[in-house]
Amino acid sequence: MPLVRISLVKGKPEVYRRKVGDAVHLALVDTVAVPRLDRFQLVTEHEPGDLVYDSMYLGIARSSDLVIIQITLSSGRTLEQKRALYRRIADNLGSAVGLRPEDVWINLVEVAKENWSFGNGVASYAAEGLRMPASPPRSAHVQGRAAQR
Repeated sequence: MPLVRISLVKGKPEVYRRKVGDAVHLALVDTVAVPRLDRFQLVTEHEPGDLVYDSMYLGIARSSDLVIIQITLSSGRTLEQKRALYRRIADNLGSAVGLRPEDVWINLVEVAKENWSFGNGVASYAAEGLRMPASPPRSAHVQGRAAQR
């Protein structure tokens, strides 16, 4: 169920990129019970000037080897599981490719299970009879916003 986006600076060999993906996936399997075969990743390389970050935000000294990992997954993990995931990803990347923990930046995006379709135009984790509530008419939504101002 996770979709993992991995961003890194252009020029790393294919074997490095594969090991980064492997390390992240293994951490998901080991810490937050992602099934081993549930692997969907986008590994994107960026020109040095296109990977924009603050090298000292929160007092963490980042280098040009920074790897940004965004994981979209179903809601429901505890804070302890999330902390274990962050630590395991950093540890795995250190072991796999020698990446410093300071250069591992992670963001989790949690979504409801009905927000996944793995193919065939089907809400893969939603019960067949489940109906999503209708959105309010656009005019009501806009009026509600204006009233909140």
